[in-house]
Amino acid sequence: MTITLDQARTIVDAALEHGTAQGFNPLTVAVLDPGGALVALGRQDGSGNLRPDIAVAKAWGVLGMGMTNRAIAARAADSPEFFTSVAALAGGRILSVPGGVFVRDADGTLLGAVGVTGDASLNDEAAAVAGIAAAGLVAQTGAED
Repeated sequence: MTITLDQARTIVDAALEHGTAQGFNPLTVAVLDPGGALVALGRQDGSGNLRPDIAVAKAWGVLGMGMTNRAIAARAADSPEFFTSVAALAGGRILSVPGGVFVRDADGTLLGAVGVTGDASLNDEAAAVAGIAAAGLVAQTGAED
């Protein structure tokens, strides 16, 4: 089971709309399937040219580590050497800040992940959650724990 292109497009559009409605800085949203392949990406006018890479890294990192950004941040704080090594192995595609969110169906099946960047990390995460909800799916950020 994986996220569909229609679901990914809904997530991107709704996340960007959320950011605009909230007055966030221009956002970039990436949706990845469970294997880390890019399904959809949207970048608002004015979003920096590194933002697509950052959005993908936020989503790819949670998928690659199998843990939320909050859990990754805790590991990085507890063991900076480990995080540095993992970041090197991942080719830099892992970040320890909010904005990478797991996407699950109602039964809890992993469908992929969303990465959002452009504003404060918690705002990025809020846009991801709004996009996922708009697609009728379930967001897992780690804040639920």
